[in-house]
Amino acid sequence: MLVQEEKNRQVAAALLTGVAAAGNAYSASRAGYGHYTTPGGRTGTFYSPTAAAIAQNNAAAQNEAMIATTVETGQRNMAVLEQAVIKDNTMMPGEWYGGQLHIAPPTDQGGGPKTYTIVITVGSDRHVIDISQGPAGV
Repeated sequence: MLVQEEKNRQVAAALLTGVAAAGNAYSASRAGYGHYTTPGGRTGTFYSPTAAAIAQNNAAAQNEAMIATTVETGQRNMAVLEQAVIKDNTMMPGEWYGGQLHIAPPTDQGGGPKTYTIVITVGSDRHVIDISQGPAGV
């Protein structure tokens, strides 16, 4: 499920990056055009190939960096999932997996208790764990 969510996030990021790159490229393609008004009131347009070339080169570099960052982020997220998530084939029947959960003591609630609810679903079994935590020594 987490891998599918990450793939969906990557598709959305790729689409948004593509839209941003297209907008950046379009803006750069229009960069060489300008308008002027003379002191006598005449108006006109002009085109600067140098300004257009600079803007298009800058846009290409920005787009390349933006796409590379999107790809790198997706690959890094998938690598983290590969290392941190228990896979279906990790556990064999009769084996078990354990761990510890450490929760910081209450600090920002005036010493009042904190409450947590943890829900763990395994197949059709649903386990609800309610935790109430107060200051140490109380």
